Amino acid sequence: MFLAELYQEEREAFLELAALIAKVDGNLSVYENSFLTKYKKEMDLENYKIKNLAMEDILKIFKTERSKNIVLAELFQLIYSDGVFAVQESESVQKIKSLFGFDSSEFGSFKDWIVKIKELSAQQGKNDQ
Repeated sequence: MFLAELYQEEREAFLELAALIAKVDGNLSVYENSFLTKYKKEMDLENYKIKNLAMEDILKIFKTERSKNIVLAELFQLIYSDGVFAVQESESVQKIKSLFGFDSSEFGSFKDWIVKIKELSAQQGKNDQ
């Protein structure tokens, strides 16, 4: 949704982070895989090869509040895409939240917002049928 606003280095870092989060629970779902494909297309990175960077190294690339907000919002969409919020995903998100310096209320608002978007999207899909 907002990934095109990221700088090139941030786009690549986001893709690294998204790939890491998508497989953190040991199961890359069809939904998560389709999100990764969508991200690559949205950011013009269809030929980008994942380098499997460490999360701490990836997160250092995002310096502005706006880029951090974009990353977190997009990651929540990825995480909730398969309908499961696994323990490993939760732990990863908590680590990101901490390293980005988000407070609990701000973090909770993001999570609630993404859940609402997911509900609206599911409802729209039913109405289109």
